[in-house]
Amino acid sequence: MRNDMSDQDRRRKRRRRRIQVIIIYTAIAIGLAWFFESQATTTIIFVRHAEKASAPAGDPGLSEAGQRRAAELARQLVDADVIRGVDVVYSTPLRRSKETAQAVADALDLPVNTYDVDDVEPILESILKMHKGKIILVVAHSNTLPVLIANLGASKRVPPIAEDEYDNIYIISIPWFGKTKTIRLRYGEPYSPDGSALSKAL
Repeated sequence: MRNDMSDQDRRRKRRRRRIQVIIIYTAIAIGLAWFFESQATTTIIFVRHAEKASAPAGDPGLSEAGQRRAAELARQLVDADVIRGVDVVYSTPLRRSKETAQAVADALDLPVNTYDVDDVEPILESILKMHKGKIILVVAHSNTLPVLIANLGASKRVPPIAEDEYDNIYIISIPWFGKTKTIRLRYGEPYSPDGSALSKAL
């Protein structure tokens, strides 16, 4: 009888130990998954607003060429990460920027978040804090794009953007550990310094 009770006690203890080990390993696995998810690579895509209309002078929207470029940007970014595309969209409050951003936002059923064009540091801090591990589109201006990119610890050698240059896409990859990388791509009607239609020749 005592041996039977002793065997039962030993079996219960072994079961308890197995359950405890399973619980511990499950907690560790969940903790590691949360850690690596929270430390995932953040990708910020910077573009200048598309071509602006000539009027009104104070705050013009997009021209027909700009609307075509915004539509092409949406086509390029709608499935940027294969599964979903861009997660968050930011724009300055100026019409040309908002209309550029809106084309992407509409394609992905996202709101357009606005930020102060003259206050770049707070918006970058907010983006990195609130959207870690996400893909973020930021529509900016020719004079602020290089500043925004440099402030992220990315390339400080972004060349000045010409008045009629609209085709740059800068992709900034910010890993949780390691070096921030900058990639520049082109989209839509290509910019040509001499004003010629380079795309028709290629």
